[in-house]
Amino acid sequence: MQRTEIFKLYEEKKLYLKKNLTICGWIRTIRDSKKLGFIEINDGSCFKSLQIVFEEEKICNFKEITKLNVGAAIVVHGLLVETPNAKQPFEIHASAIEIQGHSSPEYPLQKKRHSLEYLRTIAHLRPRTNTFNAAFRLRSAAAFGIHKFFRDSGFIYVHTPIITGSDCEGAGEMFTVTALDFMNIPLEEQRVDQSLLEKQNAIPNLQSVEKCVDFSQDFFEKRTSLTVSGQLEAECMALAFGKVYTFGPTFRAERSYTTRHAAEFWMVEPEIAFADLQDDMNLATDMVKSVVHYVLENCKPDLEFFAKFYDSKLIERLEGLLSSEFEVITYTDAIDILTKSNDKFDHKAVWGSDLQTEHEKYLTEQVFQKPLFVINYPKEIKSFYMRQNDDGKTVAAMDMLVPGIGELIGGSQREERLDLLEKQMGNLGLDKRDYWWYLDLRRYGSTAHAGFGLGFERLIMYLTGLSNIRDVLPFPRTTGTADF
Repeated sequence: MQRTEIFKLYEEKKLYLKKNLTICGWIRTIRDSKKLGFIEINDGSCFKSLQIVFEEEKICNFKEITKLNVGAAIVVHGLLVETPNAKQPFEIHASAIEIQGHSSPEYPLQKKRHSLEYLRTIAHLRPRTNTFNAAFRLRSAAAFGIHKFFRDSGFIYVHTPIITGSDCEGAGEMFTVTALDFMNIPLEEQRVDQSLLEKQNAIPNLQSVEKCVDFSQDFFEKRTSLTVSGQLEAECMALAFGKVYTFGPTFRAERSYTTRHAAEFWMVEPEIAFADLQDDMNLATDMVKSVVHYVLENCKPDLEFFAKFYDSKLIERLEGLLSSEFEVITYTDAIDILTKSNDKFDHKAVWGSDLQTEHEKYLTEQVFQKPLFVINYPKEIKSFYMRQNDDGKTVAAMDMLVPGIGELIGGSQREERLDLLEKQMGNLGLDKRDYWWYLDLRRYGSTAHAGFGLGFERLIMYLTGLSNIRDVLPFPRTTGTADF
Protein backbone atom coordinates (compact mmCIF):
# COMPACT_ATOMS: atom_id res chain seq x y z
CA MET A 1 0.00 0.00 0.00
CA GLN A 2 1.34 3.40 -0.97
CA ARG A 3 0.39 5.73 1.83
CA THR A 4 1.35 9.22 2.93
CA GLU A 5 2.50 9.72 6.52
CA ILE A 6 1.02 12.62 8.42
CA PHE A 7 4.36 14.22 9.29
CA LYS A 8 5.01 14.78 5.58
CA LEU A 9 1.84 16.86 5.29
CA TYR A 10 3.03 19.23 7.99
CA GLU A 11 6.58 19.42 6.61
CA GLU A 12 5.66 19.91 2.94
CA LYS A 13 2.03 20.98 2.86
CA LYS A 14 2.19 22.61 -0.57
CA LEU A 15 3.23 19.32 -2.22
CA TYR A 16 0.08 17.55 -1.04
CA LEU A 17 -2.70 20.15 -1.08
CA LYS A 18 -5.58 19.37 -3.48
CA LYS A 19 -4.21 15.87 -4.06
CA ASN A 20 -5.88 12.55 -3.40
CA LEU A 21 -3.98 10.73 -0.67
CA THR A 22 -4.11 7.52 1.31
CA ILE A 23 -3.71 7.98 5.07
CA CYS A 24 -3.47 5.12 7.56
CA GLY A 25 -3.75 5.36 11.33
CA TRP A 26 -5.71 4.92 14.53
CA ILE A 27 -8.77 6.85 15.61
CA ARG A 28 -8.17 9.32 18.46
CA THR A 29 -11.67 10.83 18.43
CA ILE A 30 -14.80 10.33 16.35
CA ARG A 31 -18.13 12.18 16.21
CA ASP A 32 -20.97 12.60 13.76
CA SER A 33 -24.12 14.65 13.23
CA LYS A 34 -26.59 12.81 11.02
CA LYS A 35 -25.00 12.98 7.57
CA LEU A 36 -21.56 14.40 8.47
CA GLY A 37 -18.76 12.90 10.56
CA PHE A 38 -15.34 13.90 11.88
CA ILE A 39 -12.40 11.66 12.80
CA GLU A 40 -9.12 12.64 14.38
CA ILE A 41 -6.54 10.16 13.15
CA ASN A 42 -2.91 9.70 14.22
CA ASP A 43 -0.34 7.45 12.58
CA GLY A 44 2.54 7.92 15.06
CA SER A 45 4.80 9.66 12.55
CA CYS A 46 4.48 12.97 14.41
CA PHE A 47 2.79 14.44 17.45
CA LYS A 48 0.05 16.15 15.48
CA SER A 49 -3.05 14.36 14.28
CA LEU A 50 -5.12 14.84 11.12
CA GLN A 51 -8.83 15.59 10.84
CA ILE A 52 -10.90 13.46 8.48
CA VAL A 53 -14.25 14.75 7.25
CA PHE A 54 -16.63 12.09 5.90
CA GLU A 55 -20.12 12.49 4.43
CA GLU A 56 -22.91 10.00 4.10
CA GLU A 57 -23.41 10.69 0.40
CA LYS A 58 -19.75 9.94 -0.37
CA ILE A 59 -18.99 7.07 2.03
CA CYS A 60 -20.88 3.88 1.26
CA ASN A 61 -20.25 2.42 4.76
CA PHE A 62 -21.05 5.71 6.56
CA LYS A 63 -23.14 4.17 9.35
CA GLU A 64 -20.57 1.46 10.01
CA ILE A 65 -17.84 4.09 10.30
CA THR A 66 -19.87 6.19 12.77
CA LYS A 67 -20.09 3.16 15.07
CA LEU A 68 -16.30 2.74 15.29
CA ASN A 69 -14.65 3.20 18.64
CA VAL A 70 -11.52 5.06 19.66
CA GLY A 71 -8.44 2.97 18.85
CA ALA A 72 -9.79 1.42 15.64
CA ALA A 73 -7.35 1.16 12.73
CA ILE A 74 -8.53 2.64 9.43
CA VAL A 75 -7.31 3.48 5.94
CA VAL A 76 -8.63 6.76 4.49
CA HIS A 77 -8.64 7.79 0.85
CA GLY A 78 -9.43 11.42 0.11
CA LEU A 79 -8.50 14.95 -0.91
CA LEU A 80 -6.26 17.16 1.25
CA VAL A 81 -7.99 20.53 1.63
CA GLU A 82 -6.63 23.68 3.25
CA THR A 83 -8.67 25.11 6.16
CA PRO A 84 -7.34 28.64 6.82
CA ASN A 85 -10.12 29.63 9.23
CA ALA A 86 -10.04 26.45 11.32
CA LYS A 87 -7.93 25.21 14.23
CA GLN A 88 -6.10 22.74 11.97
CA PRO A 89 -4.26 23.94 8.82
CA PHE A 90 -5.82 21.28 6.58
CA GLU A 91 -8.06 18.22 6.58
CA ILE A 92 -8.88 15.22 4.43
CA HIS A 93 -12.26 15.08 2.71
CA ALA A 94 -12.74 11.34 2.54
CA SER A 95 -13.92 9.53 -0.56
CA ALA A 96 -13.56 6.07 1.02
CA ILE A 97 -12.72 4.63 4.47
CA GLU A 98 -11.59 1.05 5.01
CA ILE A 99 -11.74 -0.58 8.43
CA GLN A 100 -8.54 -2.47 9.14
CA GLY A 101 -9.18 -3.36 12.77
CA HIS A 102 -12.10 -2.74 15.11
CA SER A 103 -11.59 -1.55 18.69
CA SER A 104 -13.69 -2.85 21.57
CA PRO A 105 -15.90 -0.45 23.55
CA GLU A 106 -13.80 -1.57 26.56
CA TYR A 107 -10.69 0.02 25.03
CA PRO A 108 -8.96 1.41 28.17
CA LEU A 109 -7.83 4.70 26.62
CA GLN A 110 -11.21 6.37 26.26
CA LYS A 111 -10.47 9.36 28.48
CA LYS A 112 -8.30 12.20 27.30
CA ARG A 113 -6.07 12.11 30.39
CA HIS A 114 -4.96 9.10 32.46
CA SER A 115 -2.52 9.04 35.36
CA LEU A 116 0.99 7.87 34.55
CA GLU A 117 0.65 5.26 37.30
CA TYR A 118 -2.38 3.75 35.58
CA LEU A 119 -0.71 3.80 32.16
CA ARG A 120 2.24 1.82 33.53
CA THR A 121 -0.18 -1.07 34.07
CA ILE A 122 -0.96 -1.14 30.33
CA ALA A 123 2.50 -0.61 28.90
CA HIS A 124 1.44 -2.37 25.69
CA LEU A 125 -1.15 0.34 24.98
CA ARG A 126 0.32 3.49 26.51
CA PRO A 127 2.43 4.42 23.42
CA ARG A 128 -0.91 5.43 21.84
CA THR A 129 -1.39 8.27 24.35
CA ASN A 130 -0.04 11.77 23.70
CA THR A 131 2.48 11.57 26.55
CA PHE A 132 4.14 8.35 25.52
CA ASN A 133 3.76 8.96 21.83
CA ALA A 134 5.80 12.10 22.37
CA ALA A 135 8.23 10.54 24.86
CA PHE A 136 9.22 7.59 22.71
CA ARG A 137 9.44 9.61 19.52
CA LEU A 138 11.72 12.05 21.34
CA ARG A 139 13.71 9.09 22.67
CA SER A 140 14.26 7.91 19.09
CA ALA A 141 15.38 11.37 18.00
CA ALA A 142 17.79 11.70 20.94
CA ALA A 143 19.34 8.31 20.13
CA PHE A 144 19.89 9.38 16.53
CA GLY A 145 21.33 12.68 17.75
CA ILE A 146 23.87 10.82 19.85
CA HIS A 147 24.97 8.59 16.98
CA LYS A 148 25.18 11.61 14.71
CA PHE A 149 27.39 13.52 17.15
CA PHE A 150 29.88 10.69 17.53
CA ARG A 151 29.95 9.89 13.83
CA ASP A 152 30.54 13.55 12.98
CA SER A 153 33.30 13.62 15.62
CA GLY A 154 35.20 10.68 14.14
CA PHE A 155 34.29 8.01 16.72
CA ILE A 156 34.04 4.29 16.01
CA TYR A 157 30.80 2.65 17.21
CA VAL A 158 31.55 -0.64 18.97
CA HIS A 159 29.27 -3.37 20.30
CA THR A 160 30.40 -4.61 23.70
CA PRO A 161 29.23 -7.93 25.19
CA ILE A 162 26.05 -8.22 27.22
CA ILE A 163 27.29 -11.40 28.92
CA THR A 164 30.43 -10.81 30.98
CA GLY A 165 32.65 -12.51 33.53
CA SER A 166 33.75 -9.29 35.27
CA ASP A 167 32.01 -6.64 37.31
CA CYS A 168 32.89 -3.20 36.00
CA GLU A 169 31.57 -1.32 39.02
CA GLY A 170 32.65 -3.84 41.63
CA ALA A 171 29.30 -3.57 43.44
CA GLY A 172 28.23 -7.18 42.82
CA GLU A 173 24.64 -6.24 41.91
CA MET A 174 24.56 -8.34 38.74
CA PHE A 175 22.13 -10.81 37.18
CA THR A 176 23.69 -14.27 36.86
CA VAL A 177 23.55 -15.94 33.44
CA THR A 178 23.45 -19.72 33.52
CA ALA A 179 22.55 -22.75 31.41
CA LEU A 180 22.59 -25.12 34.40
CA ASP A 181 19.65 -27.43 35.07
CA PHE A 182 17.87 -25.97 38.10
CA MET A 183 16.59 -29.43 38.99
CA ASN A 184 20.13 -30.82 39.11
CA ILE A 185 22.57 -28.03 39.95
CA PRO A 186 26.18 -29.24 40.30
CA LEU A 187 27.65 -28.31 43.65
CA GLU A 188 31.18 -28.07 44.97
CA GLU A 189 32.31 -28.33 48.56
CA GLN A 190 34.07 -25.47 50.32
CA ARG A 191 35.45 -25.89 53.81
CA VAL A 192 34.28 -23.36 56.34
CA ASP A 193 36.55 -22.27 59.17
CA GLN A 194 34.92 -23.78 62.28
CA SER A 195 36.46 -21.14 64.54
CA LEU A 196 34.87 -18.43 62.39
CA LEU A 197 31.48 -20.06 62.81
CA GLU A 198 31.97 -20.09 66.57
CA LYS A 199 32.90 -16.40 66.58
CA GLN A 200 29.72 -15.66 64.68
CA ASN A 201 27.65 -17.52 67.31
CA ALA A 202 26.72 -20.18 64.78
CA ILE A 203 24.41 -23.02 65.75
CA PRO A 204 26.61 -25.79 67.31
CA ASN A 205 25.44 -28.53 64.96
CA LEU A 206 25.93 -26.45 61.83
CA GLN A 207 27.92 -28.49 59.35
CA SER A 208 31.49 -27.35 58.65
CA VAL A 209 31.03 -27.92 54.95
CA GLU A 210 28.72 -25.78 52.85
CA LYS A 211 27.58 -26.39 49.32
CA CYS A 212 27.85 -23.92 46.47
CA VAL A 213 27.29 -23.97 42.74
CA ASP A 214 30.08 -25.46 40.63
CA PHE A 215 30.11 -22.98 37.76
CA SER A 216 32.96 -24.84 36.09
CA GLN A 217 30.26 -27.13 34.70
CA ASP A 218 28.22 -24.24 33.32
CA PHE A 219 28.18 -23.12 29.66
CA PHE A 220 31.03 -20.60 30.04
CA GLU A 221 32.81 -22.76 32.67
CA LYS A 222 32.76 -19.87 35.13
CA ARG A 223 30.23 -17.58 36.74
CA THR A 224 28.92 -15.01 34.25
CA SER A 225 26.47 -12.14 34.47
CA LEU A 226 24.58 -9.53 32.46
CA THR A 227 26.80 -6.50 32.07
CA VAL A 228 26.45 -3.33 34.15
CA SER A 229 28.66 -1.41 31.72
CA GLY A 230 30.48 -1.77 28.42
CA GLN A 231 33.31 0.46 29.63
CA LEU A 232 36.07 -2.08 30.21
CA GLU A 233 35.68 -3.59 26.74
CA ALA A 234 35.38 -0.11 25.24
CA GLU A 235 38.79 0.70 26.72
CA CYS A 236 40.26 -2.18 24.71
CA MET A 237 38.85 -0.69 21.53
CA ALA A 238 39.89 2.86 22.41
CA LEU A 239 43.49 1.72 22.77
CA ALA A 240 43.32 0.54 19.17
CA PHE A 241 41.08 3.12 17.48
CA GLY A 242 41.68 6.19 19.65
CA LYS A 243 38.02 7.25 19.92
CA VAL A 244 35.13 4.83 20.37
CA TYR A 245 31.70 4.71 21.92
CA THR A 246 29.21 2.04 22.87
CA PHE A 247 25.46 2.51 23.17
CA GLY A 248 23.54 -0.48 24.46
CA PRO A 249 21.52 -2.11 27.23
CA THR A 250 22.97 -2.63 30.70
CA PHE A 251 21.55 -4.39 33.76
CA ARG A 252 21.70 -4.02 37.51
CA ALA A 253 20.12 -6.37 40.05
CA GLU A 254 19.63 -3.66 42.64
CA ARG A 255 16.38 -4.01 44.57
CA SER A 256 15.29 -0.41 44.37
CA TYR A 257 11.86 1.15 44.13
CA THR A 258 12.96 4.74 43.49
CA THR A 259 11.92 6.80 40.48
CA ARG A 260 15.50 6.79 39.15
CA HIS A 261 16.33 3.08 39.09
CA ALA A 262 15.56 0.31 36.62
CA ALA A 263 16.94 -3.20 36.26
CA GLU A 264 17.44 -2.77 32.50
CA PHE A 265 18.57 0.55 31.07
CA TRP A 266 20.66 1.96 28.22
CA MET A 267 24.10 3.51 28.51
CA VAL A 268 26.14 5.73 26.18
CA GLU A 269 29.83 5.19 26.95
CA PRO A 270 32.59 6.88 24.94
CA GLU A 271 36.30 6.21 25.55
CA ILE A 272 39.12 8.43 24.27
CA ALA A 273 42.84 7.64 24.23
CA PHE A 274 45.60 10.19 24.87
CA ALA A 275 43.15 12.15 27.01
CA ASP A 276 42.86 13.43 30.56
CA LEU A 277 39.96 14.52 32.75
CA GLN A 278 39.68 17.92 31.09
CA ASP A 279 39.38 16.28 27.67
CA ASP A 280 36.67 14.06 29.14
CA MET A 281 34.67 17.03 30.41
CA ASN A 282 35.03 18.81 27.08
CA LEU A 283 33.68 15.77 25.25
CA ALA A 284 30.75 15.42 27.67
CA THR A 285 29.85 19.09 27.27
CA ASP A 286 30.01 18.96 23.47
CA MET A 287 27.93 15.77 23.30
CA VAL A 288 25.16 16.97 25.61
CA LYS A 289 24.88 20.35 23.89
CA SER A 290 24.81 18.67 20.48
CA VAL A 291 22.00 16.28 21.44
CA VAL A 292 19.95 18.97 23.15
CA HIS A 293 20.33 21.19 20.08
CA TYR A 294 19.27 18.33 17.80
CA VAL A 295 16.14 17.63 19.85
CA LEU A 296 15.20 21.31 20.02
CA GLU A 297 15.50 21.49 16.25
CA ASN A 298 13.63 18.29 15.44
CA CYS A 299 11.09 17.67 18.21
CA LYS A 300 9.45 21.04 18.73
CA PRO A 301 5.79 19.82 18.95
CA ASP A 302 6.76 17.09 21.42
CA LEU A 303 8.74 19.52 23.58
CA GLU A 304 5.89 22.02 23.53
CA PHE A 305 3.55 19.30 24.77
CA PHE A 306 5.84 18.45 27.68
CA ALA A 307 6.32 22.13 28.48
CA LYS A 308 2.53 22.58 28.60
CA PHE A 309 1.65 19.55 30.72
CA TYR A 310 4.75 18.53 32.70
CA ASP A 311 7.44 21.22 33.00
CA SER A 312 6.64 24.81 32.08
CA LYS A 313 10.33 25.77 32.11
CA LEU A 314 11.50 22.82 30.01
CA ILE A 315 12.37 24.62 26.77
CA GLU A 316 13.84 27.57 28.68
CA ARG A 317 16.07 25.17 30.63
CA LEU A 318 17.24 23.34 27.52
CA GLU A 319 18.03 26.56 25.70
CA GLY A 320 19.82 27.80 28.82
CA LEU A 321 22.06 24.74 28.78
CA LEU A 322 23.14 25.51 25.22
CA SER A 323 24.25 29.01 26.17
CA SER A 324 25.85 28.08 29.49
CA GLU A 325 29.53 27.84 30.32
CA PHE A 326 29.71 24.85 32.63
CA GLU A 327 31.15 25.56 36.08
CA VAL A 328 33.86 23.26 37.48
CA ILE A 329 34.34 22.73 41.22
CA THR A 330 36.10 20.07 43.27
CA TYR A 331 34.20 17.61 45.42
CA THR A 332 35.84 19.14 48.48
CA ASP A 333 34.62 22.62 47.55
CA ALA A 334 31.15 21.23 46.87
CA ILE A 335 31.04 19.67 50.35
CA ASP A 336 32.17 22.97 51.88
CA ILE A 337 29.28 24.75 50.14
CA LEU A 338 26.74 22.11 51.08
CA THR A 339 27.70 21.81 54.76
CA LYS A 340 26.86 25.49 55.23
CA SER A 341 23.26 24.63 54.30
CA ASN A 342 23.01 21.14 55.83
CA ASP A 343 19.86 22.11 57.70
CA LYS A 344 18.05 22.20 54.32
CA PHE A 345 18.81 18.57 53.43
CA ASP A 346 17.32 15.25 54.46
CA HIS A 347 20.79 13.72 54.03
CA LYS A 348 23.61 15.76 55.54
CA ALA A 349 26.60 16.43 53.30
CA VAL A 350 29.78 14.91 54.74
CA TRP A 351 33.21 14.61 53.16
CA GLY A 352 33.67 10.98 52.14
CA SER A 353 30.02 10.30 51.25
CA ASP A 354 28.48 10.49 47.81
CA LEU A 355 26.39 13.48 46.79
CA GLN A 356 22.63 12.96 46.98
CA THR A 357 20.19 14.19 44.35
CA GLU A 358 19.05 16.97 46.67
CA HIS A 359 22.68 18.12 46.97
CA GLU A 360 23.16 18.08 43.21
CA LYS A 361 19.98 20.05 42.56
CA TYR A 362 20.89 22.59 45.22
CA LEU A 363 24.28 23.21 43.62
CA THR A 364 22.88 23.59 40.10
CA GLU A 365 19.62 25.37 40.85
CA GLN A 366 20.36 27.48 43.93
CA VAL A 367 24.11 28.11 44.10
CA PHE A 368 25.38 28.26 40.49
CA GLN A 369 22.06 28.31 38.60
CA LYS A 370 23.60 26.48 35.65
CA PRO A 371 25.19 23.11 34.75
CA LEU A 372 28.48 22.21 36.41
CA PHE A 373 31.08 19.51 36.86
CA VAL A 374 32.12 18.20 40.26
CA ILE A 375 35.61 16.64 40.08
CA ASN A 376 38.15 14.79 42.23
CA TYR A 377 36.01 12.53 44.41
CA PRO A 378 37.33 10.46 47.36
CA LYS A 379 38.75 7.22 46.01
CA GLU A 380 36.81 5.16 48.58
CA ILE A 381 33.46 5.97 46.97
CA LYS A 382 34.52 5.51 43.35
CA SER A 383 35.32 2.53 41.12
CA PHE A 384 38.65 0.73 41.06
CA TYR A 385 39.62 1.81 37.54
CA MET A 386 39.68 5.57 38.21
CA ARG A 387 43.07 7.32 38.14
CA GLN A 388 44.46 8.21 41.55
CA ASN A 389 45.40 11.83 42.11
CA ASP A 390 48.71 12.87 43.63
CA ASP A 391 47.07 13.66 46.99
CA GLY A 392 46.51 9.93 47.59
CA LYS A 393 42.95 10.62 48.72
CA THR A 394 41.02 11.41 45.55
CA VAL A 395 40.62 10.15 42.01
CA ALA A 396 40.30 11.99 38.69
CA ALA A 397 36.54 11.54 38.47
CA MET A 398 33.86 13.91 37.25
CA ASP A 399 30.08 14.14 37.43
CA MET A 400 28.07 16.45 35.20
CA LEU A 401 25.19 17.99 37.14
CA VAL A 402 22.33 19.82 35.43
CA PRO A 403 19.37 21.81 36.80
CA GLY A 404 16.16 19.88 37.13
CA ILE A 405 17.65 16.41 37.46
CA GLY A 406 21.06 16.44 39.13
CA GLU A 407 23.67 13.98 37.87
CA LEU A 408 23.45 13.39 34.13
CA ILE A 409 26.91 11.98 33.39
CA GLY A 410 29.59 10.24 35.42
CA GLY A 411 33.13 9.70 34.13
CA SER A 412 36.81 9.66 34.90
CA GLN A 413 40.32 9.44 33.65
CA ARG A 414 41.23 5.76 33.79
CA GLU A 415 44.16 4.45 35.80
CA GLU A 416 46.84 3.66 33.20
CA ARG A 417 49.58 2.71 35.73
CA LEU A 418 49.68 -1.06 36.23
CA ASP A 419 51.10 -1.08 39.75
CA LEU A 420 48.56 1.36 41.14
CA LEU A 421 45.67 -0.40 39.40
CA GLU A 422 46.70 -3.78 40.80
CA LYS A 423 47.09 -2.29 44.27
CA GLN A 424 43.63 -0.76 44.20
CA MET A 425 42.09 -4.03 42.98
CA GLY A 426 43.75 -5.79 45.87
CA ASN A 427 42.41 -3.24 48.32
CA LEU A 428 38.89 -3.89 47.07
CA GLY A 429 39.26 -7.67 47.05
CA LEU A 430 38.88 -8.05 43.29
CA ASP A 431 40.26 -11.24 41.73
CA LYS A 432 42.95 -10.20 39.21
CA ARG A 433 42.34 -13.39 37.26
CA ASP A 434 38.93 -12.02 36.24
CA TYR A 435 40.61 -8.90 34.83
CA TRP A 436 43.76 -10.38 33.30
CA TRP A 437 42.98 -8.90 29.87
CA TYR A 438 42.19 -5.50 31.39
CA LEU A 439 45.57 -5.50 33.13
CA ASP A 440 47.24 -6.45 29.85
CA LEU A 441 46.13 -3.11 28.44
CA ARG A 442 48.50 -1.52 30.96
CA ARG A 443 51.35 -3.78 29.89
CA TYR A 444 51.19 -3.20 26.16
CA GLY A 445 51.20 0.42 25.06
CA SER A 446 49.41 1.96 28.02
CA THR A 447 48.50 5.62 27.71
CA ALA A 448 46.36 8.20 29.45
CA HIS A 449 42.73 7.66 28.52
CA ALA A 450 39.32 8.70 29.79
CA GLY A 451 35.62 8.17 29.30
CA PHE A 452 32.18 8.57 30.79
CA GLY A 453 28.77 7.01 31.03
CA LEU A 454 25.51 8.72 30.17
CA GLY A 455 22.38 7.01 31.43
CA PHE A 456 20.19 7.37 28.35
CA GLU A 457 16.93 7.24 30.31
CA ARG A 458 18.16 9.97 32.61
CA LEU A 459 18.81 12.11 29.53
CA ILE A 460 15.26 11.48 28.28
CA MET A 461 13.88 12.45 31.69
CA TYR A 462 15.84 15.69 31.39
CA LEU A 463 14.56 16.32 27.86
CA THR A 464 10.90 15.63 28.66
CA GLY A 465 10.43 16.75 32.25
CA LEU A 466 9.09 13.29 33.15
CA SER A 467 10.25 12.43 36.66
CA ASN A 468 10.02 8.63 36.70
CA ILE A 469 12.40 6.37 34.75
CA ARG A 470 9.50 3.96 34.17
CA ASP A 471 7.92 6.57 31.93
CA VAL A 472 10.84 6.95 29.52
CA LEU A 473 11.41 3.22 29.00
CA PRO A 474 8.99 1.60 26.52
CA PHE A 475 8.86 -1.59 28.59
CA PRO A 476 10.40 -0.89 32.02
CA ARG A 477 12.09 -3.70 33.92
CA THR A 478 12.03 -2.86 37.60
CA THR A 479 11.87 -4.82 40.86
CA GLY A 480 8.89 -7.17 40.57
CA THR A 481 7.97 -6.08 37.04
CA ALA A 482 8.70 -8.01 33.84
CA ASP A 483 5.21 -8.45 32.41
CA PHE A 484 5.53 -7.05 28.90
